[in-house]
This record gives sequence, structure tokens and C-alpha cells, in this order.
Amino acid sequence: MSESNRGPAAASERRTTFLKELAKQFRAQDTYGTWDKKSDVELLDPYVLDREKRQAIPIVGDPDPETLWRVELFFNAVGLSIERETGVMVTPMMKMHHEGFGRMVLCAGRLVVVNRQLRDVHRFGFTSIERLAQEGEKLVSDAVEMIRKYPEVANYG
Repeated sequence: MSESNRGPAAASERRTTFLKELAKQFRAQDTYGTWDKKSDVELLDPYVLDREKRQAIPIVGDPDPETLWRVELFFNAVGLSIERETGVMVTPMMKMHHEGFGRMVLCAGRLVVVNRQLRDVHRFGFTSIERLAQEGEKLVSDAVEMIRKYPEVANYG
């Protein structure tokens, strides 16, 4: 069933679920309890890059390791959100060139459910938390639809 058939309430719920999953990914990396007192919005703030912030980040040289880590956490959250909704295990694979371009693939069984070309990873971010949620939800929604369309391929292995 497509998102339009389920209504705006279902889309909003999925966006909120995705943001919570992304915040969980951050908190899972915190071994010292540094982020315990931060809200989810504060944790996700590094994903928000307005025009000024985006233009201030140079795209020359290797991407910052923290930026690469945020990219990985974002797609891990997408994968786990897909798993929670479908029950099918999703595996992320990222191949990144040192100059900041590459590919992120999420596989469910033998089915590629997300295939994203990444460019200018130095500037990976979104204009707002709402835009972050929309992008994550769209990836999850499309992947879930694909798994439901091809369950025999997704459940292979």
C-alpha cells in the first residue's frame, strides 16, 4: 500500500519513528553518557545545515570522519527502520572515495532496497529537522514497498 493510501497521519508517524531511530543510533555510540541529558533534536542538530553553514564547508580534501560517521548513522537508522517494519534484515554497505563521493547500498536478502549515490559528502545534511525526517521516511517507505513487492528476493538466504 502506498503512503498516499495510508494518509498523512501514517507518514507523520513514520517520520517521527525514523527520527527516534536516528537518535537511538547516536545514543548507542555514547559510551560515557555524554548525550544522556540532550534531547533528540539537540542530538540531530549536526544534520541541519542551512545555506550559510553548507557554503562554509570546503569540499576540498578528505571528508571529516565525524561527517562520514553521521552518514553511516543516517543509513543505519534507515536500515533499522526498514527491519522494524518488515521483519527482514537489512545490511548497509558504503563505499566512499577519499574525495567525498561514493555509494551507499542497503540490501535485504538479495534485494537492493536503497541505492544512493553520494556526492559532496563533506556537506551531508538537510535544511531542517523536518526535511531530515522526510528524507529518511521516504527512503524507508520506498524500501518497504519494494520488499513487499518482491518478498521472495528479500527473504532469500
